[in-house]
Amino acid sequence: MAILNKDQHFMQEALIEAKKAAFLGEVPIGAVIVYKEEIIARAHNLRETSQNAVTHAELMAIQQACEVLGSWRLEETTLYVSLEPCPMCSGAILQSRVPRVVYGARDIKAGCVDSLYRLLNDPRFNHECDVTEGILAEECGQLLTDFFRAIRERKKEEKKRKQLLQGDL
Repeated sequence: MAILNKDQHFMQEALIEAKKAAFLGEVPIGAVIVYKEEIIARAHNLRETSQNAVTHAELMAIQQACEVLGSWRLEETTLYVSLEPCPMCSGAILQSRVPRVVYGARDIKAGCVDSLYRLLNDPRFNHECDVTEGILAEECGQLLTDFFRAIRERKKEEKKRKQLLQGDL
């Protein structure tokens, strides 16, 4: 399987996880970790469900992969994630020695791989990652756009309903 096709295949798997998050009312971000062409970990955001700030898809996938491999060093793995990792997740990626990260959409507000910072390629750290961006970016980005649009619509409807009940319209 060619690298691009492989990357697209595994990003599709990350998108499946992202869609699970959306179904739960979570920000739709999904991640999978691949070792020797096999998915060894998969996760999606659960921050709202768990009310825990660190339950990002990447962190939970890293934790699973460490358990599967019996090591905190995730050498020879690739992390696929639908959205550019934040500073917390980028730090965990570096600490766990993931050698390659593939992400879909950029995160202009919190992305620390390319958008705001380039943490995964900062030579001051003792580890750097090979990064591939933009794999299925449109699909990854559209999932997020649709999710946040639906939230805005819902809030608008709730405001209207409240005004109606109070007799303001």
